[in-house]
Amino acid sequence: EVQKLNQQLEEKNGEIQQMINQPPYEKEREILRLQKTLAEREKAQATSDVLCRSLTDETHQLQRKLASTAEMCQHLAKCLEEKQRKEKGNSDHQIPTERSNQVFLQLLLDNETSLQALICNLQEENRMLKQKVAHV
Repeated sequence: EVQKLNQQLEEKNGEIQQMINQPPYEKEREILRLQKTLAEREKAQATSDVLCRSLTDETHQLQRKLASTAEMCQHLAKCLEEKQRKEKGNSDHQIPTERSNQVFLQLLLDNETSLQALICNLQEENRMLKQKVAHV
């Protein structure tokens, strides 16, 4: 193991000597290349950070919107329930009430489905951005 470590040390020393023996312009060119690479990576990281922050903000907004929509739906359901109780004795109003219940339920399902689809799209985009950040 000591011999292995000594061999690795000799290899590193050889690399260092090779870099020292390089002409100055090659050293500067290598430094410039490394600086450019670093700048590109920093820019990509900054872009990823902005995108992740943006997605996080949008996710929070959608969650708030979903919560307010659910609250509104509960309120509308209570109002509908109260209306049905008031009209319970009148059979003429029961048929329209049933239809309005169906329309209301369909609207709820459509709204929930579209919000779920939007959340899934955002989660997928967030996952892809996280993969890109990890790759960078």
